[in-house]
Amino acid sequence: MTTSNPTLAIPGQLLGSTSKYQPGPGTHIHNHNVHASLMGTVHIAQPAKAPGPVKRLTKITPAPAPAVLPTISVTVPTRSAGSDHAGQKKREVLPEVGNVVLCRVIRITPRQAVVAILVCGDTVLEAEWQGLIRVQDVRATEKDRVKIYESFRPGDIVRAEVISLGDQANYYLSTARNELGVILATSEAGNAMHPVSWKEYRDPETGLSELRKVARPY
Repeated sequence: MTTSNPTLAIPGQLLGSTSKYQPGPGTHIHNHNVHASLMGTVHIAQPAKAPGPVKRLTKITPAPAPAVLPTISVTVPTRSAGSDHAGQKKREVLPEVGNVVLCRVIRITPRQAVVAILVCGDTVLEAEWQGLIRVQDVRATEKDRVKIYESFRPGDIVRAEVISLGDQANYYLSTARNELGVILATSEAGNAMHPVSWKEYRDPETGLSELRKVARPY
């Protein structure tokens, strides 16, 4: 039997321990944990129910031991070619003001972080839309002390809110609320880091810390 978890996964996201799950398609193992290898929907396949013992003459032969762990996998949503009752193609989901989005930092400048919007709400977008997190929209307090390079780095996955449709090329995003900010970061050494405070991630391999605008909970 297969059950689906509606949770969306992003590349590198921790899905669970290898003591709890077997890795399936779209995942990989790192340090005895199963991580997502791509962005998509998480699925958990439960192991088949064990059959009973097989009786042969007077000898009872135990059935082969089944896999005891469920298999966790990540699949990319397929692009729908369906249409509505009028025969028109379904409208593509576009970010709107007030939407919470997941995005990947492409590059940073002293005044802003340029990001690619990947997920809007619970929907993986068919196309990547470009957004900007301006220095004044990073935090709600002490805005004059914010430094972009201490808040984001290229490759970071960020949870943000759409605050403006911006110009014709970019959405304007904010991480000023506590629950917004970096949710997945990789260290300069290439290791997945974990948050230790509202402004710091730590590399478990090297023990070194790097500054970020961390999303709560941390």
